[in-house]
Formats: sequence, C-alpha cells, structure tokens
Amino acid sequence: MGLVLPTALPVSVALAWVFGKLGWNAATPVLWWVGPLLLYVLLPILDLFFGPDGQNPPDEVMERLENDKYYRYCTYAFIPFQMVSLVLACYLWAAEDLSWLGISGGLGLISKIGVTLTIGVVGGVGINTAHELGHKRENLERWLSKITLAQTLYGHFYIEHNRGHHVRVATPEDPASARFAESFWMFLPRSMFGSLKSAWELEKTRMQRINQPTWSLRNDVLNAWVMSIVLFGGLTAVFGWQVLPFLIIQAFYGASLLESVNYLEHYGLLRQRTASGRYERCAPVHSWNSDHIVTNIFLYHLQRHSDHHANPLRRYQTLRSMAGAPTCPAGTPP
Repeated sequence: MGLVLPTALPVSVALAWVFGKLGWNAATPVLWWVGPLLLYVLLPILDLFFGPDGQNPPDEVMERLENDKYYRYCTYAFIPFQMVSLVLACYLWAAEDLSWLGISGGLGLISKIGVTLTIGVVGGVGINTAHELGHKRENLERWLSKITLAQTLYGHFYIEHNRGHHVRVATPEDPASARFAESFWMFLPRSMFGSLKSAWELEKTRMQRINQPTWSLRNDVLNAWVMSIVLFGGLTAVFGWQVLPFLIIQAFYGASLLESVNYLEHYGLLRQRTASGRYERCAPVHSWNSDHIVTNIFLYHLQRHSDHHANPLRRYQTLRSMAGAPTCPAGTPP
C-alpha cells in the first residue's frame, strides 16, 4: 500500500483520458487533487473504520521476517514511481495543449495547485521512504535514501536525523523535538533551519576528523544538494523556467509534511538529566505512537516510533508496539 501515493498521479492521468473520452470533463479537475484527498480524507476514514492493531510479530519469526527481501524491495520500488510522477507533474504544469486529455489548453490555476500539492504529498512520503532506507548499513540503500530526498531539497535530513535527532531526541537541544505548548508554526522554522544547521555542523566535524576540506563532495550535505540541483536543473531544462516555482513549492510542502510528523512524534516529551549531568537513556515514554493499521501500512510502521528509537536499524516490518508508550488517539499521516 505504500506505493498507492507515488502511483496516484499516473493513475489520475489515465482516468483523465478516460473521462475525456466519456465527456466527463467537468470531473477531471478533481483528479489533480488526488494526493490531498488520499492524505486528508481517505486515510483518516480508513483508519477510523479499521482502527488500531497492536499485534506484534511472534518472536520465532522475527529473524526470518527481518531478512525477507520482499519488504525492502517495496521501499526500492517507491523511487522510480516517485520520479515518474515528478516528471509527469512537470509536464502537466508546463503543457499548453492537453487536448488529448479532453482539456482545452493547459491546466487552470486550481488544477495546477492540485498537481503541486499531490506531488508534494509524494515527496513528503518519499522522505519517510528515505528515512527507512537511510537507517540501513548497506551503501545501496543509503544512496537510494539520498536520491529519494532530492525531490524535496531535504538531503541534509539523511545526516541530521541519524546522527543528530537520534542522539538528542526529546531534549531542548534537538530542533526536531517539539516543546510543550509550542505551536506547529513556531516549530516548523525552528526545526527546518535548526536541522540544516545541525547537519552542516555534523558534516563539518566529520570532514575535519578525516582530514578533508569541508567544501568537498565527500561532504554528505553538499553531495545531497548536488543531487537536488541536478534534478531541478534537468527538469527546468526540459520543461522550461515555468516549472521552477512548482518545484520549489512542492519541495517546501513535502518537507513541511515531514515536519508535521516530527512535531507529533515527540511533542512535549523530555528526557531528564541524571546525577552525572547526562540525559537519561531514550525510553518508550519519549515518543508518541499509534497502532492504526492503515496509516502504518502506508508509512512503513513509522508510528511504532518508540521501537524505532530503541532499534533504529530494525526494518519496518518487524517494528513492535510497545506497552506503556504514549499513544496518539488517531493515526498520524504526514
């Protein structure tokens, strides 16, 4: 089900062509809003209908389940569909003649906004896919994580999340942990800019440690940015400058979806300092969780967040619901 969102726009184009043939042109604009409709309407309804499922995989199947490559191939498959959707969205945004879809001229403003938000949803869920891949030891999966992040200009997430957030989670030093009574609109710029600053400092320190210049492509912040520049530059070269505002807006929207999840996952939770002056060990009580089955399927069990912080290398299919962890009353889609 994690592939529903990245395939939604190609499916919408196919339906638009069918609607055009049937003369249902008035219904076509709704198709370009498929991303927000899935995220904000269908997913919550399905979560409400199917409810939570707190069952965990039995201990005796954990190792076999962890090593089952089917689940990692599902994350790999997200990326080509993501890129196809992004190229298709650029085409729809720039095209001046969509008569083959039964549309006179190009897309109108409302339809263009729908396409932008839809591809932004794909990018937001793509960050979650990158999150799953970026925690793994295999170089292939780490590079796939960076490629997935290129759409949202959020390549620094790969560094800051693994080496910053997982160390400082639920402390005042973590920009991605929301404070009690902090609004989302106060949290959003603090997390975005704080995470970028943190990622740069982490890589600057690493480059000094290995005796390499900070401004080098071995710097993972810089090589991630290069991927975004190449991607955006290539799309702009093919479809024209008019797609650049679209690319920037969808990237910001996609990144803000990630930050909305960050806001919920540790909101108001704080690790206390011990007598030694260090923070207590991160425990299940320091993450918000949800067992709502539909959202968990869509988001690679991201909502079993306490187990993720306890076992960051564990693959999504084996993440467990933990007793005593704070629980959200509903699913937490990005």
